[in-house]
Amino acid sequence: MKAVVMKPDANSQTCDWVNQKKEVMHPMQVTPIHPWNVSPREAIRIQKDLANRVIPTCGFSSIHTIAGADVGIKGGQAKAAVVVLSYPDLRLLDQSIFAQPVSLPYIPGLLSFRECPPLLAAFERLSLEPDLILVDGQGIAHPRRLGLASHLGLFLEKPTIGCAKSRLCGTCEEPGETAGSHTCLYDGEELIGAALRTKNRTRVLYVSIGHKVDLNAAIHYVLTCCRGYRLPETTRWAHRIAGS
Repeated sequence: MKAVVMKPDANSQTCDWVNQKKEVMHPMQVTPIHPWNVSPREAIRIQKDLANRVIPTCGFSSIHTIAGADVGIKGGQAKAAVVVLSYPDLRLLDQSIFAQPVSLPYIPGLLSFRECPPLLAAFERLSLEPDLILVDGQGIAHPRRLGLASHLGLFLEKPTIGCAKSRLCGTCEEPGETAGSHTCLYDGEELIGAALRTKNRTRVLYVSIGHKVDLNAAIHYVLTCCRGYRLPETTRWAHRIAGS
């Protein structure tokens, strides 16, 4: 297994506050919920069980830091990247990378069993614990209501939001063409997320509750993390690092 930890250099947008407060920071803790080396059938059973533990209400009073998480797959390696940005100005405060061999082939609906292990290892290596996490993936907008964002949120016991570029399940009306327009995403009669326009006349993102957040808050934080692009800055930073 190969692990790499990256920290902002002198030319990055690192906030001086972080450098001054290193001595009071504590690494993130991962709560072991289940093993990862399981069969697809057992993975599905685990998802159904864990979906009942997702908390669909806000577990915070204020947000000062937001993390972005992404995984890049190349040459049989899964490279997980996590960034922590200040909020609301979105300056880079901390970043971490963890790389390991891909342990599972891509199976629709079981992405979290492929990407959670390296992401959790990257989160453990952060110096700064974020208040909220935006994940490039689904939250409860998932056939078994446990996508990558929800799975991560339960392991980290942190508020998470799913912000996906494509729809995994459900139906919705097309929202208006202006940024901020959104429509509800339903699976049958169940509300599972929203189709959100984050930039004028561009493709929507699919936003859903991950854990310890409600849908209105999820939409708000995704929108306020966008800076003229379709993707929020959290995702853009994590993409950049995971793909490097």
